[in-house]
Amino acid sequence: MADTNTLNALIEALRRLPGVGVRSASRMAFHLLQHDRPGAHALAQALEQAATQIRHCTLCHTFTENEVCATCLDPRRDRSKLCVVETPADQAALERTNAFKGLYFVLMGKLSPLDGIGPKDIGLAKLFDRATNGVVQEVILATNFTAEGEATAHVIAEALKARGLNVTRLARGVPAGSELEYVDLGTIAHALVDRR
Repeated sequence: MADTNTLNALIEALRRLPGVGVRSASRMAFHLLQHDRPGAHALAQALEQAATQIRHCTLCHTFTENEVCATCLDPRRDRSKLCVVETPADQAALERTNAFKGLYFVLMGKLSPLDGIGPKDIGLAKLFDRATNGVVQEVILATNFTAEGEATAHVIAEALKARGLNVTRLARGVPAGSELEYVDLGTIAHALVDRR
């Protein structure tokens, strides 16, 4: 095969995506180069634009092209409720439900001491400043129900309760439309404990 340094660099760049190994990255690279050169150029341009123009909102830390995101600027949002999520993807999922009309704080991660990720790495000081601004009355913890997500929620809850704030956690339980015999035991146990 001829000089492949550029092709190898493309494959290695695609491998940076979560869940993409060498074979998947190779298939993507070959597809773009063989069947969709305009798509490859569009992808490259979109990545370049996103990498240079998207930044963090100064208030909630989500992605935005402006200093403050549209959600934080929306006067119809309930400023007394602040929902804490791990990622912009989690925020987008909550927004799609149309069930929450408050504001957000995006941690951009979760506490993970084994990976060297501590409170400073996920912006807890900034969260505490925002939550104690005198306007927020309830902080809703919507971190994932993983070990790290639970630990993150616990640390945040303890710190905010010590500051006199009302802190709640997303409920968890049996998914709508499911049959109990097919639900994992941990979910059933949590649903029993959190029953209302």
